Amino acid sequence: MATALCGSFLREEFMTNSRALDLGKSTIRSGTGASPICVRLILLGALLCIVAGIPAAAQPKTKNVLILFSSIEQNPRFTDVVEPAIRKRVPEPIDFHIEYLSYLSYRVSQPAEGERLNQESEAETFRRRYAGLKLDLVIAVSPQALLFANEYRDKMFPGVPIVFTQLGTREFQGRKWPGVTGLTVPVGIGETIDLALRLHPDTSTVAIIQGQDWFWINVAQSELLRYHDKVRTIVFSDDPSPELLARVRALPAHTLVLFHLALPNEDGAEFGRRDLLDEVAKRWPTYSAWPANCLNYGCIGGAYPDLDKEHLATAQIAARVLSGERPDSIPIQHDSSLQVQVDWRQLQRWHIPESALPARSIVLFREPTVWHRYRDYILAAIAVMLAQAFLIAALLWQRARKRKAEAILRESEERFRVLANCTPAMIWMFNTEGKITYFNDRRITFTGQDPSAGYGDSWTSFIHPEDLPGVLDALSTGLKNHQPYSREYRLRRHDGVYRWMFGVASPRMDSHGSFAGFIGSSIDITDQKLARETLRKLSGSLMEAQEKERARIARELHDDVCQRLALLSLELAQESRSSNGSSARLEVIRKHCSEIAGDVQALSHRLHSSKLDYLGLVVALKGFCNEFSQQHQVNIDFADLNVPLDVPHEVSLCLFRIAQEALQNAMKYSGTRSFRVELTGTPDEVRLEVIDCGAGFDLNAAKQKRGLGLVSMRERVLLVHGRFFIESKPAEGTRITAVVPLSAAAEAPSHIEAVTESASEIGAR
Repeated sequence: MATALCGSFLREEFMTNSRALDLGKSTIRSGTGASPICVRLILLGALLCIVAGIPAAAQPKTKNVLILFSSIEQNPRFTDVVEPAIRKRVPEPIDFHIEYLSYLSYRVSQPAEGERLNQESEAETFRRRYAGLKLDLVIAVSPQALLFANEYRDKMFPGVPIVFTQLGTREFQGRKWPGVTGLTVPVGIGETIDLALRLHPDTSTVAIIQGQDWFWINVAQSELLRYHDKVRTIVFSDDPSPELLARVRALPAHTLVLFHLALPNEDGAEFGRRDLLDEVAKRWPTYSAWPANCLNYGCIGGAYPDLDKEHLATAQIAARVLSGERPDSIPIQHDSSLQVQVDWRQLQRWHIPESALPARSIVLFREPTVWHRYRDYILAAIAVMLAQAFLIAALLWQRARKRKAEAILRESEERFRVLANCTPAMIWMFNTEGKITYFNDRRITFTGQDPSAGYGDSWTSFIHPEDLPGVLDALSTGLKNHQPYSREYRLRRHDGVYRWMFGVASPRMDSHGSFAGFIGSSIDITDQKLARETLRKLSGSLMEAQEKERARIARELHDDVCQRLALLSLELAQESRSSNGSSARLEVIRKHCSEIAGDVQALSHRLHSSKLDYLGLVVALKGFCNEFSQQHQVNIDFADLNVPLDVPHEVSLCLFRIAQEALQNAMKYSGTRSFRVELTGTPDEVRLEVIDCGAGFDLNAAKQKRGLGLVSMRERVLLVHGRFFIESKPAEGTRITAVVPLSAAAEAPSHIEAVTESASEIGAR
């Protein structure tokens, strides 16, 4: 932060004070004025830079653009459009400098000796003014500005690229200078002549007041050759004077004037161009191909280029140069579009109907009609009268609507009460403060015959003390978030017996759409909970019986079948030795017998692991993983962390069986040969995860099939009050997770959300 402030401070202060001292009459559009205490501020900025330890040069470099006009009349609209358009396209900061040529008669043709001295003097002034500032671009606005900047560029700002604009396409057609590009626009002399003769079809004479610029005189005369059989041409090439005015006044009737002298008046002239235009426009219909010489000065109009479009095109070219493109690689653009623009006041003066104008003509300086002048007042009066009429009608309609709504509301309330009292559920309503405002008849009958019992805050006295905190928390959260909620709780019946209830509440809104409380219903689920608990006990009993039967079969296999197979293997080995190795068949049979004995022993371990009973969960599960890995030729990565030694038997057995089933399923369906088993313990629970990176499966399809393996694992976890999860997607592997509390006697979840979650976690991700 200090570095940015330091760099910005020094850069701004140095540029501001140096320009204020050296640049004279130039205008810096993005800087500040020179400070009277600039020396102190620079010293303070230097001190800040030393403290920050980073030089101000780290700030982005500021680009400098000089906009050169030939007269001040070109500036206002140009800079308002071009400057923001360039800043938008160039990311670096930009300082714009504005200059005007003091010698306005800079000629396109070869200047006289006196004019040359004035130009060289002005070029020297610019050189001194910008000697201490590196310019990145010069924008020359008008032919005079371009010729001056190009001719004296090596003296004033050598090597700086130039972008020009507002140059006539005909005047500069085919001309090109190194390091210069830009935009030419058409000068609509022919189009202006066509417009003038269209609006004045009885014209017999066209007078051209052009001064001594014979290029444009020749252009105008060549355009008038198209009408040589209808009109004759008179050219006035003298400087403005009373004598010239007298000659113009002597023009015959049915004459129109093309006034192409540049405005404003020359400094110190007794009778200048503006005076001449005022007098000519009063006597003859006057047109001009240059809008700055015509519009709002008494002329009727002409055909002109779109200035805003021209300015934006100039800004685009300038931005390309500032972004690093060479001007020589940017072709000069040539605009060809023209718009007819006329002065409405002059149309009225010369009685020219607007219908005579070409299509899409632009009419400027239109005086507002009575409607446009007093439109706001008229519309306001009409609006007041309409509003009064509307309010009267609305009041009458609202009165009728209110009566109808009251009748509908009474009918709706009666229908709701009948429906609420007929439903088998208990219905109630809370307000925004959590107080009961309504009970249906079934709720009143359940808790007692007193109709006022349970209203307000007294409803909490009917909730079982152990369930009340959870109910209040759920209600508080619902009132805060305006979200529906559900809860299982015990409610005292009128005979003092507590019954299990399942309550669901939804937010209700008033007529304005604001939260008004909750409406809810409760149903008695005591019988369902008893049935569910009975089923859980039955499932537990079946699994316990299954485990006992597994243990018995495992003992039989280990103590009887395995011993007999071992004895048979010894007898076969003894017989093989007694035959002095002559019977290879006996040796093969003995090996098969030994393998069968090993498989039967492994089967007995899978049916009932003695390690689980005597060595604990970690050793038993690790041993099973090793046996499973050797038997099926797979790789199992087993890891354990902080597993207690005294894990309850039912918890150990549950996790051991889940690991068995999960590995069997992974080996059959995953399509991979590498698995991971993680066993993690905490002071309160044990977590088992079986992971494979195989084919995976669709959980929704698995839930619909309800495979016995998944159901068995889930039931085992529920019996010890644990949580069971399966995460799997096709081609993304499978993760089976079981989390079991260390206390096998832990109570089951007391509310319906927990029970429902446990029952549906098989399909959860």
